[in-house]
Amino acid sequence: MLGFGTIAKKIFGTTNDRRVRAVQPIVDRINALEAEFAALSDEGLKEKTAEFRDRIAKGEDLDDILPEAFANCREGAKRALGLRAFDVQLIGGYFLHSGDIAEMKTGEGKTLVATFPAYLNALTGKGVHIVTVNDYLAKRDAEWMGKVYGALGMTTGVVYPQQPEDEKKAAYACDITYATNNELGFDYLRDNMKMQLSEMAQRGHYFAIVDEVDSILIDEARTPLIISGPAQDRSELYITIDKIIPELLEEHFTLDEKTRNVTYTDEGNEFLEERLHGAGLLPEDHTLYDPESTTIVHHVNQGLRAHKLFQKDKDYIVRDNQVVLIDEFTGRMMPGRRLSDGLHQAIEAKEGVAIQPENVTLASVTFQNYFRLYEKLAGMTGTASTEAEEFQEIYGLGVVEIPTNKPVARVDEDDQIYRTADEKYKAIVQEIKAANERGQPVLVGTTSIERSEFLSGLLQAENVPHNVLNARQHEQEAQIVADAGKPDAVTIATNMAGRGTDIQLGGNVEMRVMQAMAADPEADPEALRNRIEAEVAGDKAKVLEAGGLYVLATERHESRRIDNQLRGRSGRQGDPGRSSFYLSLEDDLMRIFGSERLDKVLSTLGMQEGEAIKHPWVNKSLERAQAKVEGRNFDIRKQLLKFDDVMNEQRKVIFSQRREIMEADDLEEIAQDMRHNVIDDLVHVHMPPKSYADQWDTEGLKAEIEKEIGISVPVVEWADEEGVDDEVIRERLYEASDVHMAAKAEAFGAEQMRSIEKQLILQTIDAKWREHLLTLEHLRSVVGFRSYAQRDPLNEYKSEAFQLFEGLLDGLRGEVTQKLAHIRPLTQEEQEAMLAQMTGQAKAAEAAASPERKLPAPTQEAIEAGFVEDDPTTWGNPGRNDPCPCGSGNKFKHCHGAL
Repeated sequence: MLGFGTIAKKIFGTTNDRRVRAVQPIVDRINALEAEFAALSDEGLKEKTAEFRDRIAKGEDLDDILPEAFANCREGAKRALGLRAFDVQLIGGYFLHSGDIAEMKTGEGKTLVATFPAYLNALTGKGVHIVTVNDYLAKRDAEWMGKVYGALGMTTGVVYPQQPEDEKKAAYACDITYATNNELGFDYLRDNMKMQLSEMAQRGHYFAIVDEVDSILIDEARTPLIISGPAQDRSELYITIDKIIPELLEEHFTLDEKTRNVTYTDEGNEFLEERLHGAGLLPEDHTLYDPESTTIVHHVNQGLRAHKLFQKDKDYIVRDNQVVLIDEFTGRMMPGRRLSDGLHQAIEAKEGVAIQPENVTLASVTFQNYFRLYEKLAGMTGTASTEAEEFQEIYGLGVVEIPTNKPVARVDEDDQIYRTADEKYKAIVQEIKAANERGQPVLVGTTSIERSEFLSGLLQAENVPHNVLNARQHEQEAQIVADAGKPDAVTIATNMAGRGTDIQLGGNVEMRVMQAMAADPEADPEALRNRIEAEVAGDKAKVLEAGGLYVLATERHESRRIDNQLRGRSGRQGDPGRSSFYLSLEDDLMRIFGSERLDKVLSTLGMQEGEAIKHPWVNKSLERAQAKVEGRNFDIRKQLLKFDDVMNEQRKVIFSQRREIMEADDLEEIAQDMRHNVIDDLVHVHMPPKSYADQWDTEGLKAEIEKEIGISVPVVEWADEEGVDDEVIRERLYEASDVHMAAKAEAFGAEQMRSIEKQLILQTIDAKWREHLLTLEHLRSVVGFRSYAQRDPLNEYKSEAFQLFEGLLDGLRGEVTQKLAHIRPLTQEEQEAMLAQMTGQAKAAEAAASPERKLPAPTQEAIEAGFVEDDPTTWGNPGRNDPCPCGSGNKFKHCHGAL
């Protein structure tokens, strides 16, 4: 019997259906305008852009212009790319403009969808950022969609790593800028470390459209972006600790795979203490529980994590004597990305590769807090609905499922569960062989490099030709994915998130044309394309007859999204397809999250070896397990974000203050306020309010004023005057310090003094902020222990971080005031002495670079043989590497033959 909710949905439709239906009238208006815009000339499309800009500048709303702007953009795309956007793509574009996430199935043309809201919002002149998951996609999409924007009279830029500064600034100045999330975040941090406004690359954060939004805003958001500088080298410490870890026995630690956590037991602590005493890392009179042992405890914990939680070829690979991390969601290598807090160094010690020094944080930001800087944020993906709660709670983004252009014809089969991994892999190999014999292309999904290579070995043994796509083969990624839809193709891939290249049935025409042109540049492009299109069309017919692309997954991922992304590779644009998941009770997800009950059920059913269980109930139970894991991961991210929000508020204050200082022409007033505040604090300490004159520490105040403000004033005498109180002394100190700084400004020259003030304030802010970040990191690592005293760690962190920040601002005022008070122009004599010193150093460097050549005197034998030092005609004709004829024993080229 159907429930009331199900009946209501059948009659009224879901909330999602109602939202999509509400946009239909706008789509009808865009369609009604199509003929009018088709009649415009190419120049007419650009003139429309200028007209829209003018209307917005005069106060017209973007929503009012939307139908015309979308119609203009559709016409531009039709002319530039030969692609006419479907109605569902216009609907997707509308929801992106509204600041929502448009969930669109793979192959529905998300790249084109982004052009509509990007064009509309770029009309404001504030710049639109389109965010991609890797540099290849950023460059590809910018080049591809740049043709559309160009046809509409707009500029397109792309940002990539190691880009020249002037090129980067030009890219950000464009109407639409394509970039990866990493590069945007790092540029934001780098901009806020610059000393001049003119050096900053980004011009604000108005509107961002995030492609593969789940991958960027959820998966990658677990790791903050950090700009760091090198710290001291501690390689020996890591190597020594690494030798101890393999000696641990099972009773020395507890491993919790569910939470990816590993801790020492009491027996483990005793064993470690004994071994650390022996290695000289822990003094004999110290234990691991002493406060002085905090650093060593931290490093032995990281060593344990490196050995027990991080697996080679799953979490990282070793390449060119370096440990390179692997993105667990995409299976790609992440060169340059390192684990923090000494964990990466612990893995390097474990693998016996060169240990890079640890780094000190100079600036950091999480993706959550970076993307919340934008006035408006939107995203696209094929799979977002499972994480809708997180998107709403953290980013305020709603998720709208956009209907497909053609109905999905893919058959999603129930999961097949086997007792053991061996049985599962035997069944997988048989299934791949059967599909291969039918000519059906198969995409096999695995969760790690290790598993993909193991399966590759099984297929090789059965003589099944196949391609492997994992972090080791990432250079051939686009090619392997483009070939995955050919008849008989078998492709093994570690995750398919954000691959950016469609699997097209029969093969990818564009890719094959590019290859053919590269192989034979003289060929006729049109004839070549016609031949390849005919071949691909024939292959596509064969694949369709065989049932379309078959997605065969060898394991369930912790996240349903990753499974859905893999599934979504099949059945694009109404093509037929099939998907199936093969699992065993030995898989990580099954083993960690409740395989015992299933094992009992399977035993009760009396299943034979090689038999599988298939039932919708099993699917439901697995989905519940995955939902639990997703919920737990969300809670972890939420908790991390609560802590980072505390730092983020402080970061915003510091960065906005830096910007104000860079924008200001004259900082004399700010420097004066800081100086007066320092005087207030000093007077407050040495002449407390409501105290008597005989309780004042005027000697101490005089000394502190001299040290901090750089002036010698008769504070003791002032205090003895009749009717003088702390307020009068404060005013006199203000006046004396102002006169002192005015004289200094005159000596330097007003313009140079203003420049000195600006540089000094910025340098001091940066130094203080770096120290503060380090202190907050240390506070974060220990504040969790406050829960043992029944105190909330988050509240404790908030209050202590606030006190530390107040201390930072106080310290900033004092340091800037002291530095400004003691700087002075160099005297004539000092300038001359400095110039002489620099000249002397330059001459010494020149002499070191080209030392005077003192040649050995010729031997008696050489003289007797007719060798004359100043007459090269008597030297004979020795080769460059022959002994010198002077008899020194040196080679000729290093002696008299030196050039």
